[in-house]
Amino acid sequence: MTQYAIDPELLPWLAMIPEIDLSDMPALRARTSEMTSVIPPVVVPDGLEIREVTIRGHDGYAIRTKVYTPAGPAEGARPGFLYIHGGGFVMGDPEMTEQSAVDIAAEAGAVVVSPDYRLAPDHPFPAGLEDCYATLEWFVANAAELGVDPDRIAVGGASAGGGLTAAVVLLARDRKGPAICFQVLEIPELDDRLETASMREFVDTPLWNRPAAEFSWKYYLSGTPETLGLQYAAPARAEDLSGLPPAFVSVCEFDPLRDEGLTYAQRLLEAGVSTELHHYRGTFHGAGLVATAEVSKRMAADVLGAIRRALS
Repeated sequence: MTQYAIDPELLPWLAMIPEIDLSDMPALRARTSEMTSVIPPVVVPDGLEIREVTIRGHDGYAIRTKVYTPAGPAEGARPGFLYIHGGGFVMGDPEMTEQSAVDIAAEAGAVVVSPDYRLAPDHPFPAGLEDCYATLEWFVANAAELGVDPDRIAVGGASAGGGLTAAVVLLARDRKGPAICFQVLEIPELDDRLETASMREFVDTPLWNRPAAEFSWKYYLSGTPETLGLQYAAPARAEDLSGLPPAFVSVCEFDPLRDEGLTYAQRLLEAGVSTELHHYRGTFHGAGLVATAEVSKRMAADVLGAIRRALS
């Protein structure tokens, strides 16, 4: 990795980051504990409530979903945030990114809902996306019971979670579904065509690289994507981005997904969508896992600040 000018604070951690080999999914899932071992234990503020509910999806699938409610009484209805975990569409669960959900609930005073959506290749597109969209519908339908203002519900996630966020937002617009007030696309996976300069160049970057992206899209699109439309699997293919909610987009310098995120943010702006864009020097995909690095602290502060402003 020495050919990449990675932030010096991140360099010592590279040896501890497990290799993601998507060519053998059974072996990869068997190593889940190894991958999660690099994630610090979740720090939950006193009084923040975490519970599980089961949501029925459009095809009857039972979606295990976690709900995070801030501590203390609220002055009126709280904002809401649908948090979609990452994992290249093929791995992960709400627990893998639980600190992010907890932080949003605590810092933005929002009720956060995070679905354990179905994963490819066992359940290719559109299963996972429909699970996320069904969770959004449940969130809005149960807003009163959850103490949430249905006009202040945002959607967000990182990596594949960012790609699924963009897709949920497009679906909500096109189906004339729930109103979404804000979308958070952190290091998003958006384009199956794999033609950007960063995707062609970064074949051996830490945690995520072109080979991983190739397998990710191969598995995710292994079903019948035409039944819903390829633009909802890969939002970069969507021709019309107008009428979408304001956005926060972040990208990392040495990430094959960098350029598709930059391009999507630019297209949002061209379509009249108010967009905040951040590019972080010296970082790789998932660099935020190294929570003690100054650049990681800045990344976390930027996204939480944007969410607080959007939901205030």
